[in-house]
Amino acid sequence: MTTSTLSFSIRPVVNGMDLRRACEVRAEGYGHHMPAWRQSLIEPDALDWEEGTLILLCEDKRTGQAIGTARIQTSRQGPLLIEQSASLPESILRLGRAEITRLSTIAGADPILKFAICKAAFLYCLSAQARFAIIGARNEALVRQYKRIGFTEMFPDEPMVPLAHTGGMPHRVLMFDTMLGPREWQINPNKQGLFDFCFETFHPDIEIVERMRAPQRVEAMAA
Repeated sequence: MTTSTLSFSIRPVVNGMDLRRACEVRAEGYGHHMPAWRQSLIEPDALDWEEGTLILLCEDKRTGQAIGTARIQTSRQGPLLIEQSASLPESILRLGRAEITRLSTIAGADPILKFAICKAAFLYCLSAQARFAIIGARNEALVRQYKRIGFTEMFPDEPMVPLAHTGGMPHRVLMFDTMLGPREWQINPNKQGLFDFCFETFHPDIEIVERMRAPQRVEAMAA
């Protein structure tokens, strides 16, 4: 295994200030494409405080600026958000699963940042025994990005699913098998680089250790 450093770090949110910074990235990232969402994303929502939720914060190592984030909800504490809007196949419901939401990066961030976030999310899913990682994509460009990584469509005959937790906006629902997906990377010459990045390279700048305590609410921090 080789060791490689990145121009940024990825770590779990550990307090209210971290969460506030993650929300600011969400607002900027999503607000750039969907201005109506900007204000609603600037504040944490109920899921951010749940026990089964991990929020990743990405910071530029040179400036300390928050440049990316993602939220991972596992099924350890109950149904996923997406299960309010879509009936998942029984084969997935029987196994551990996780949903990746609020994945966003700021404009001009390192091009490898989004995949590094996916690496952190996959490793966390494995550590949490979540067999499937589930994500929603609102447009074809995102669908293509996720398919290049190895995601497949969960509902190929019903490609657009309105998701309640996105204001009813139609999304394509995709899934990634965290056990079989990496095996396919390993045997596919076109995807060997994905396997090497995720499993043959140690990135000391990527931390997935789950927080030891829930973050304090921002209001309490300001008191």
